[in-house]
Amino acid sequence: MNAEIIAVGSELLLGQIVNTNARFLSQQLADLGINVYFHTVVGDNPNRLKAAIEIAESRSDFLIFTGGLGPTKDDLTKETIAKHLNRQLLMDNHALQLIEQFFERTNRVMTENNIKQAIVLQGSQVLPNDHGMAPGMLLDSKTHLYMLLPGPPKEMEPMFLKYGYSLLRSKLNAEDTIISRVLRFFGIGEAMLETEIEDLIDSQSNPTIAPLASDGEVTLRLTAKHKQMETALQLLDDAEQAILARVGEFFYGYDDTSLMLETSKLLKEQGLTISCAESLTGGMFQQTFTSIPGAGSLLKGGVVCYTNEVKADVLKVSRDTISRDGVVSAQCAAELATNVSRLMNSDIGISFTGVAGPDELEGKPVGTVFIGIQIKGKPVHTEKLKLGGTRESIRVRSVKYGCYFLIKHLKEIQNV
Repeated sequence: MNAEIIAVGSELLLGQIVNTNARFLSQQLADLGINVYFHTVVGDNPNRLKAAIEIAESRSDFLIFTGGLGPTKDDLTKETIAKHLNRQLLMDNHALQLIEQFFERTNRVMTENNIKQAIVLQGSQVLPNDHGMAPGMLLDSKTHLYMLLPGPPKEMEPMFLKYGYSLLRSKLNAEDTIISRVLRFFGIGEAMLETEIEDLIDSQSNPTIAPLASDGEVTLRLTAKHKQMETALQLLDDAEQAILARVGEFFYGYDDTSLMLETSKLLKEQGLTISCAESLTGGMFQQTFTSIPGAGSLLKGGVVCYTNEVKADVLKVSRDTISRDGVVSAQCAAELATNVSRLMNSDIGISFTGVAGPDELEGKPVGTVFIGIQIKGKPVHTEKLKLGGTRESIRVRSVKYGCYFLIKHLKEIQNV
């Protein structure tokens, strides 16, 4: 089955919101073995939506729509599809009852136009909306399959996972178990990783191997299918072992994890606390760390030491170091990590100092970054980076590299 995802909403074309629904649905459809060859975005205009439907029907078996199911006049997805397919629109009493209960529960007045959200396409299977009001629909016209989903991701994603996914599997008469596993890598570029496993990608059949790069990281999505779950898992294990035999030193985790989350897991496992001295990253490490549940028991605190005065007066970096080596130096990074650990009474101190741009500093080019890591009872480590990109990307990647180096050191301790 070949699918096309059609996102409806002028706000998408105006750049007011990002179309994250297409990414989510593409991943889910890939797990089902459904090919997604086209993503379409169309505004809240019935004529343009009708034209988009006709084009999609000419090249795809399955059309999946997001958005345009709300109560306002510009929500025209089901009305346009009904007219195009010569289908009636009918009231779904169960959906209407749920909408009425929602307004009663929230003590809000239900306006007349909200009734519109309970109207569905004749002959469609209704997908309940457990997190909003407008239900979804799945319609089989015998020539094409149409799925209509709400636009808000907080409604669309759980609706698809709970109801849409199983309905599609039944339509496909899928006997095979299809499972995926995402391998996450850092410290290696997409081109280099692909070169290292090029023959594995070229010979892929089951499981398939799909590389993807984002934010300085690279992921490999492995998807296997088989009638037996155990066999499908073994296919994934075999592919993973072959990949990690070549690029395992850059691997750090699975699926939806992150470098910061893996860092916090290791700290928790080893009963360690951390503190941070941040110059060029301006508190970004601490901000990202504190977004993780349970961070309060791991992060003692930190200092944003953007000026030389704070480095010297608060974190006690030697003025000789500042005058002789500069603040963009391995020596400064080492003293920052050591001293912030002492100041906060933490087991680990990590520091970031460098040049994010736009201008060079102390004769050092933009992208020069030093990271210091002091682990209690161990010699202080420093790492030098030469990063490219924008000011923001240099700062983001500096934080990720800090996590990456810290993970490596913590694993070394764990394996001793």
